[in-house]
Amino acid sequence: MPSRQLLLPALLFALSVSASPTANLAPVSRANLCITEGSIEDPKMRAYLNASTPQQIAVHFTYLGSTGKEAPLGSGELRRQFGLKLRAQDACNLVYAMWRIEPQSKLVVSIKSNPGQRSSAECGNHGYRNIKPRRSRPAPALQSGATHDLRAQMNGDELTVLVDNSPVWQGSPGPESLSFDGPVGIRSDNAHLEFELLAPNVIQGPPPACRTGADAPE
Repeated sequence: MPSRQLLLPALLFALSVSASPTANLAPVSRANLCITEGSIEDPKMRAYLNASTPQQIAVHFTYLGSTGKEAPLGSGELRRQFGLKLRAQDACNLVYAMWRIEPQSKLVVSIKSNPGQRSSAECGNHGYRNIKPRRSRPAPALQSGATHDLRAQMNGDELTVLVDNSPVWQGSPGPESLSFDGPVGIRSDNAHLEFELLAPNVIQGPPPACRTGADAPE
């Protein structure tokens, strides 16, 4: 079993590599994660990997229920969820693979595309579009105390999302998703989780600057 340290309400950073299905990925240290909104302790948190890697990211997690605080989405909806970000160019242009927990349990892939805009002040919660999979199966309903692996990987505009090493979503966000590019990352809304965050140990270029505030990747 991987070691666990730094138990916090929203995120746990691992110090060892997980076994299969994430054996080809390396743990992400706190120093390499740029938190752009909220904090590890907050019900609402956004972060991205401060390194240029292949478009692949995974979390080994234990779900522990509510954070004890609730923060609505920009639309005003109250939702408990967490998930992975790919091609996170900025707050207005990225791909999400989100595991929704409440009020409805399901795995949703969406693209947020707002050409010519880059900051939250410009695009707000506009430009979201849920993507219909080519193949899918239901993700398990999360129960408090349950431990799972969630992994997302893109090859061009082809996306596969796996739960416990089994595909639950396969399809394409479309060529629109190739019109922007950026690092992988993570998002959490109102979910109390212990996480190991893992990403490819392959640096493809200079790391992006850690940008926080309105113009940071969401």
